[in-house]
Amino acid sequence: MARTVRFHQTGGPEVLRLEDLEVGEPGPGEVRIRVDAIGLNRAEALFRSGRYIEPVRSLPARLGNEAAGVVEAVGAGAAGLAAGQAVSVVPNFSHNDYGVYGERAIVPACALLPRPDGVDAVSGAAVWMAHLTAYGAMVELGGVRAGDVVVVTAASSGVGLAAIRTARRIGATPVAVTRTRGKRARLLDEGAAEVVVSDEEDVVRRLAEITGGRGAEFVFDAVAGPGVVELARATAPGGTVFLWGAQSGRPTPYPGFDLGMPALNLRTYTMLEVTRDPQRMRRAAAFIGSGLRAGSLRPVVDRLFPLEQIVPAHRHMESGRQFGKIVVTVDH
Repeated sequence: MARTVRFHQTGGPEVLRLEDLEVGEPGPGEVRIRVDAIGLNRAEALFRSGRYIEPVRSLPARLGNEAAGVVEAVGAGAAGLAAGQAVSVVPNFSHNDYGVYGERAIVPACALLPRPDGVDAVSGAAVWMAHLTAYGAMVELGGVRAGDVVVVTAASSGVGLAAIRTARRIGATPVAVTRTRGKRARLLDEGAAEVVVSDEEDVVRRLAEITGGRGAEFVFDAVAGPGVVELARATAPGGTVFLWGAQSGRPTPYPGFDLGMPALNLRTYTMLEVTRDPQRMRRAAAFIGSGLRAGSLRPVVDRLFPLEQIVPAHRHMESGRQFGKIVVTVDH
């Protein structure tokens, strides 16, 4: 038996329950791991509340697809993995099929990466989703080049901070957009070249000043909604706006016609475009792994919660007050 988080109805953080469940043995292509740390992601809050891009197929449901731990048992065909091996779970599966919120979990073998020496469980649970999201949009699909200006909204999130560091590693110039001035100094410390405070400043005017009037070559936006029009105004001709989140919760217009049909690329994106493609995933693991070893990439952890406090952890995630990644630890 293992303590496992499930929810029996969709709703707020209070629907999460910690229950004793039989874990069982891994099937073909699966691995059972002892979970030591869990990285929390906004997608999980959306899935729990019934507002994710993928609906909950059945209840009770499990949750979570990013963690770090140790392999306990290996199913048939799960080559290259062995009991006792330290691993990280990367998100490449549906919440409807697997979940890592618990003391133990069965996951697909293809979702596991060996944890590099010197990377502890907390870091191993905090690094991959954020950096895979940033890498996939900027390097694999967006073609960001050295010298480009990259605008990052929701910049104090785990993904936002990963995007700032990824831009730096490419040789691009990251400009962080945040709502309040309180996070400005820390964003500069984490590598942002400039910080725009959207509640106080005209974003379009500030980005024009920063780019010398040409606009940003790349916008990495987690907010969506009506603000996309202003971001499009601040984008250079031929530039790209990647929408990877919808934190505003409001309808998102296509801005091209209202702005006079500029040369604008606008697309939605999820990290699954990388994690479910073996060749892209191979390149992503090499890029992020080398960045970890060199020290140019690293996770920023906001706060740790024990598994018993999964409800307060989700409440904190939804508060928007965090700076970096929220991680849940599991004591055995």
